[in-house]
Amino acid sequence: MSTNVEIKTRELCEAIIQKIETDGIKKRIDTFLADAGARGQYESVMNKGQALQEKQHNGQTLEPAEISQFEQERDALLHNPVASAFLDAQEEMHELKHHVSRQVGKTIELGRIPTADELNGSSCDGHGGCGCHGH
Repeated sequence: MSTNVEIKTRELCEAIIQKIETDGIKKRIDTFLADAGARGQYESVMNKGQALQEKQHNGQTLEPAEISQFEQERDALLHNPVASAFLDAQEEMHELKHHVSRQVGKTIELGRIPTADELNGSSCDGHGGCGCHGH
C-alpha cells in the first residue's frame, strides 16, 4: 500500500517527465547522444577545460597558445547547433531540478507551502533569506 507522499511524489515525477518531453529537452539530449561528432567535440572541450583547470590549480602557468586553442574549440562547440541545444537542455534540466529541490526543501523547512517571496529569498544572493548579508 502506497502512502500519500509516495503517490504524490510519483505524480510529481510524472509531471517532470511530461515537462521534459513537452519542452523538447529529451529530444535535444537524444539528438546530441546520436551525433558522434558533437559528442566528440563536447568531450574534447570538457577534457581540455579540465586539464587547464588542473594545471592552474597545481600552480602551473597556462600558455597563451593553449588558452587560445581551448577558447577556439569552445567557441566552435557553442556554434554547433546540436551541441548548443544539448547544453541548453542540460541547463534547463539543472534549473528544473534546482526549482523542485528548493520548493520541496523549503516546504519541509517551513512545514507549509512557501510563498513566492520565501522561495525567491531562499538563496544566498545577498537579498535576504539566509541572514548572512547586512541590509
